[in-house]
Amino acid sequence: MRYQKFKADYLFTGNELLDNKKILIIDEYGKIIEIIGEEEAGENVQGYKGIISPGFINAHCHLELSHLKDKVPEKTGLVDFVFTVVSQRHSEEEEILQSIGNSEGEMIRNGIVAVGDICNNSLTIAQKIKRNLLYYNFIETSGWLPEIASFRFEKSTEILQQFENNKLTASIVPHAPYSVSENLWGKMKKSFSGKTITIHNQESPDEDIFFKEGKGAFVKMFEKMKIDNTFYKAKKIGSVVNYFKHLSDASSVILVHNTFTTQEDIHYINQQKRRNQLISFCLCPNANLYIENTLPPVDLFVENDVNIILGTDSLASNHQLNILEEIKSIQKKYPQIETETFLKWATLNGAKALQMSDKIGSFEKGKKPGVILIENISEGNITNESKIKKLK
Repeated sequence: MRYQKFKADYLFTGNELLDNKKILIIDEYGKIIEIIGEEEAGENVQGYKGIISPGFINAHCHLELSHLKDKVPEKTGLVDFVFTVVSQRHSEEEEILQSIGNSEGEMIRNGIVAVGDICNNSLTIAQKIKRNLLYYNFIETSGWLPEIASFRFEKSTEILQQFENNKLTASIVPHAPYSVSENLWGKMKKSFSGKTITIHNQESPDEDIFFKEGKGAFVKMFEKMKIDNTFYKAKKIGSVVNYFKHLSDASSVILVHNTFTTQEDIHYINQQKRRNQLISFCLCPNANLYIENTLPPVDLFVENDVNIILGTDSLASNHQLNILEEIKSIQKKYPQIETETFLKWATLNGAKALQMSDKIGSFEKGKKPGVILIENISEGNITNESKIKKLK
């Protein structure tokens, strides 16, 4: 069997950043053999400038919306963004499928090896069965009107079955707190046990205003979409307190965006989460800038030592599907965060959240996490000029 040996200025294992005295050895299929000292490595070591890392995990994406690139205006706020996507997402199937394939290719070139992908239909299956990337498929379910809960759940169950028939990992998940009725929660939460469940969380300040006061932009959104919201009575509690109880059976929970999450919310989540349940906060900074022109309170999540992971969202709300670019956007505002920390968010943390850490996320013997090189670094740090080169 042939082996490949890699060294660089730095070697990130998924857990820690090592210096250039360590050599990564993989077999011809990309499986990790071991990490050894350079004095033991012998000949034929491939040397690089930069940081060698496991492949990145894109924990939140909407691959099926790739055809909307450059079609949705920026910085309009969440409500107008949602309305635009809902009204424009339908297109010729050939165009949608072509865009899906192109976007997957872009992610591969950018060093991504696994994706948590939101699915409202089965259009991505044709691409995913090629097994170019690992996917955890989230069958997104929504329905604010109580009377349509059964219909919406049955529709999602049919889509789930199509993914499972193609041996693709999938689970039924809620879209967002403001788009799922109590009736629909009651139906879908019975399927959460052992699964990774994701939800769009506090992407706009109007989310908490709606649940606390029954007012704000979401009321206007329902009116614009001709959805009768008169049945809803505000409970005087925030969004997280309103819905988090429904997630108790999930093994892993991914809260996405968290742009307006507070210390009070994090404290509540930590108190309510079940023992051994992993709660991850997925940051998609470029999408937050695209939609609301703001960033989530990253320093707050760091201070609370939560499991931070990274996503790109869709090309409807981003100019590229590139986890390295997400890191750069956070780094601009939070330069005190170390490169080692960013890389852990992008690799092992994401793998754990998607329940894939037995296969990817770190350079541990027997895994096949992919091998990427981050070029154009400065003193061990990612720079604005840094880019990804795929090594394996």
